[in-house]
Amino acid sequence: MPTARRAGWVGCNIVLKNIPQTGKIFFVSNKQIEPKEKVLAGWKKTLFLREEKGISAKGWLLHVMKCIDNLGKQQFTLDEIYVFENELSFLYSENSHIKDKIRQQLQVLRDKDYLRFIGKRCYRLV
Repeated sequence: MPTARRAGWVGCNIVLKNIPQTGKIFFVSNKQIEPKEKVLAGWKKTLFLREEKGISAKGWLLHVMKCIDNLGKQQFTLDEIYVFENELSFLYSENSHIKDKIRQQLQVLRDKDYLRFIGKRCYRLV
């Protein structure tokens, strides 16, 4: 209704389960205030995402980060992340080079100090 108090207001729905764990920064956890240094370190870890202007580029990074989260380990192999190829193919059906894109996103995450390449197709979260 045009005369409503919130007329013209546009909201936003954020699906929290789709946000990678590193994007969930808690100020309070288990009824305890988190140390300022820990909160700032968590915030700085993903600050590089601001640099990504294109929604598609940011989406790819976030989806690959979520796939890494779903592995549930600090260290993983390229073959383990390739398990998500079908899921990413569904999300990005126009892309016929999913494995190449996964490797590219891992390189971006490496360059942004989100993870480290430790050799022999292995990576470790920083």
